[in-house]
Amino acid sequence: MENRNIMKELYQYVDDKNINGLKSLLAENVHFRLGNFESVRGLKNVLEANTSFFKSIESMKHQIDNIWQEKNDVICNGKVEYIRLDGSKHSITFASILTIIDGKIDNYLVYADVSKL
Repeated sequence: MENRNIMKELYQYVDDKNINGLKSLLAENVHFRLGNFESVRGLKNVLEANTSFFKSIESMKHQIDNIWQEKNDVICNGKVEYIRLDGSKHSITFASILTIIDGKIDNYLVYADVSKL
């Protein structure tokens, strides 16, 4: 699969809160960081961090505006709309950088201010 498509598939799984789909894209020793949260390493720990985040919101929908690729790195930016557990809405801009090795995400960085969720 082309690395740009992995970015699109990743955000479809994230929007669906699909942990098994997410797992299928991540390397065993993946490094993950979301906003100002601590970095997490290892597939099990990254899946736990995502599961915890997914439980903290009702839903989300990412709109990817641009995707760039340079060798193994894929970068995107866009907007994400969240619905909080109380039903209120919150929108933010985001950017993500993925490093993809042998078809798996090895480095997964998300730059977004999720502090108001």
